[in-house]
Amino acid sequence: MNTISFLKEKINNAKALDFGTIFSESIELFKKTWLQGFLMQLFVIIIMLPLIIVLYLPLITIMIAQAKSGYSDPGSYNEFFAGMSIIYILFVIIGIVVLSAVSVAINAAFFRIMRALDEGKAVTTSDFFCFINGKYLSKAFLLVVVSVLISIPAALLCYIPLIYVLVPMSFFAIIFAFNPELSVGDIVSISFKIGHKKWLLAFGLIIVSSLLAQIVGFLLCGIGVLFTAPFVYHPVYIIYKKVIGFNNEDEVNHIVE
Repeated sequence: MNTISFLKEKINNAKALDFGTIFSESIELFKKTWLQGFLMQLFVIIIMLPLIIVLYLPLITIMIAQAKSGYSDPGSYNEFFAGMSIIYILFVIIGIVVLSAVSVAINAAFFRIMRALDEGKAVTTSDFFCFINGKYLSKAFLLVVVSVLISIPAALLCYIPLIYVLVPMSFFAIIFAFNPELSVGDIVSISFKIGHKKWLLAFGLIIVSSLLAQIVGFLLCGIGVLFTAPFVYHPVYIIYKKVIGFNNEDEVNHIVE
């Protein structure tokens, strides 16, 4: 088990990393993990689908009714939004946060799967759900809440602070994945420490990886984004691997007891 002092010491003693090396290693690792990345995207979409239906079904109903009548009334949309109750709005907000927590848990599991494949070990589809239980899901929920509480003030300050905090927040899931025993506060603390230490490198890799994933996905008729989008997680994994590393104990096949 990694303690917070041990993790901070590893980060403080981390050597300089090379952009090109990490990017190349990310591409090589992606060749092993692209299928699992695609499955992760599918699971997240499936999880979000009920909320999307609840959110957009009333609007779709109005559109269909107007199409059948042949009469378009923009005022009906205003009436719909004006008539939305506080309870409905709270339901949607809570739903978004809860489902986002599940997405974070699946994302964390993907980092575990990534490590297993990186080490040439076998994985199963059930590994995606290793953090879907009360103990760890509650931490994922709190991480989502913390992300929102950090992002809103940062966005209000002319977005420049938001650009900074996006890098540390990108380490939330991987710190949680390999150190699930840490408290939420410690996960946030370690994420900001490694994010600050390797900010410029991580920011450049995330931007380049995102652009590359979007471009290649677009060239693959759009649907390819489902395969290429997870590539952005690979540089984050490689940075964590080189800065903090992993315990020698086998934590992959028995992720959560």
